[in-house]
Amino acid sequence: MANTAYGPVQIQLIERSGKIVKVAVLVQPTNTLHDVQIGEFAFPKLISETLAAQSSKIDAVSGATYTSAGYVKSLQSALDKRS
Repeated sequence: MANTAYGPVQIQLIERSGKIVKVAVLVQPTNTLHDVQIGEFAFPKLISETLAAQSSKIDAVSGATYTSAGYVKSLQSALDKRS
């Protein structure tokens, strides 16, 4: 889990044969409608980039800097913990 200025972000990776096949957002900022809208906009793009890159080396989503940073931090944490 990664904390951001707007709340925590936690993701879960699903891997098959060492390849990331799915990313689930378990926790995201939801304090305001704006937080929810940013998540709805940013997370699909971040997940798509993750599946393409197969790493945490992805670009932030414009307009969702904190959410993107939290996502990448949580993603890197998940990648670090895999066996």
